[in-house]
Amino acid sequence: MRIIIRDIIISVLIALALYFGFSFTIQQFAVHQISMVPTLEEGQRIFVNKTAYLSHTPERGDIIVFKRSAQNPREIPLIKRVIGLPGEVIEIKSGIVYVDGYPLEEPYIKNQPIYVTEQLTIPDKNYFVLGDNRNYSKDSHEGWTVLEANIIGKAWISIWPPRTWGAVSNYAYAYE
Repeated sequence: MRIIIRDIIISVLIALALYFGFSFTIQQFAVHQISMVPTLEEGQRIFVNKTAYLSHTPERGDIIVFKRSAQNPREIPLIKRVIGLPGEVIEIKSGIVYVDGYPLEEPYIKNQPIYVTEQLTIPDKNYFVLGDNRNYSKDSHEGWTVLEANIIGKAWISIWPPRTWGAVSNYAYAYE
């Protein structure tokens, strides 16, 4: 009888350790908007790696999940692609995004943006983010940036629907 109780306690402790380990490192996220089409679709579910930025900062091309404000715990997190890094100058004109004066190659977007933005220097510890469905996305082209502390994690694996199973398409730019 003691062996059975010991085995049950060990099994429960292992299950709890796995549960808490996963909850601190991985989070499920549902895409609630069409702003990331064609990369991610509304209703798609993904796992977010909450530890991705413990050893390095976000990179251009990463798809991140974040909250606009840390003060509102009920706010639904957003998902966008990192376009501009701290200290860079971003401008959008004639349907092209410019980073520090150079056009950005973007094979992942649905359509070129029909809007124009003034030059914006990204503040320290902030990121300029855009949706892949440029003309249907509330994002940094509206004048705001994402504070590094508000980033929940990096989009990692698509888990639903089944036809989308696999790694999320983060785009790796060659280092300048």
